[in-house]
Amino acid sequence: MPPAEQRTGSIYDLGYRRYDGLRLGRQHAVLSLYFYTLRGAFGIGRRASSKIIPIVITVIAFLPALIQLGVAAIVSDEVDVIRPENYFGFVQVPVALFCAAIAPEITGRDMRQRTLSLYFSRALERRDYALAKLAAFATALMVLTLAPQALLLVGNGLASKDLADYVGDNWKDMPRTIISGVGIAAAMGAVALAIAAQTARRAYATIAVVAWFLVTWPISGILVTEVGGAGRAAALLSPFDFVYGATLWVFDVEPDRDSVQDLAEIPLWAYGAAVAAYAAAGTALVIRRFGRIAA
Repeated sequence: MPPAEQRTGSIYDLGYRRYDGLRLGRQHAVLSLYFYTLRGAFGIGRRASSKIIPIVITVIAFLPALIQLGVAAIVSDEVDVIRPENYFGFVQVPVALFCAAIAPEITGRDMRQRTLSLYFSRALERRDYALAKLAAFATALMVLTLAPQALLLVGNGLASKDLADYVGDNWKDMPRTIISGVGIAAAMGAVALAIAAQTARRAYATIAVVAWFLVTWPISGILVTEVGGAGRAAALLSPFDFVYGATLWVFDVEPDRDSVQDLAEIPLWAYGAAVAAYAAAGTALVIRRFGRIAA
């Protein structure tokens, strides 16, 4: 080692200084994450293969509306092949497929890439992260539940002989459609996201979400139709059953004869309460999950 008097050193002024510009803050961070997640749900901004599944599922959700509008155009008369309350029966399967395909990607990507610590080190809080993801996913599902209904409403109105009369006869269906569409998106989306958030492995998360839809459906039907008695409460177990029952309640329509809702003999308002309970429980579980996850 050279003597102390021969040692030399250099100090460089690298010009580090505090950032004095505009700080957009927590609200902007939440909105940015919301829009980023919403775009990602449909594969926007990602490779082409990421767009195939969400686009195909969205097209399937629009098919009944497009078919009805095509029939109306051919017969040149007002037709009512699919009522608004019945349309949600057609769209439930695409919604379930969307949940199984997209929910694991929304929650698992950040866990797999270990970017949660970057999110939580900024103005964004853990609760903000969870709520932004939930809101974005619910909005994506509303594209499937509300957009086809809007297309159907506008198309039937333009095809009618008198647009004013059509609006006057059907205006009550508009708020009911919105309430039902938001309820379906909130309940199914919150629970699917809560299930998918439990693991970073996409395959496991997809299987778990699919199981919630497919396993509870036959169990609910068997308990209601074959067991009866206390088993009729199982109508509130399957998302396909309680969501459709809530839709009937919102539209003030009696269930079809021998349907699960008819055989269960449960007041239709109970299905609406179940939708709210599932949405609240799913939201709480997502917040709890990201509040405790290691980042």
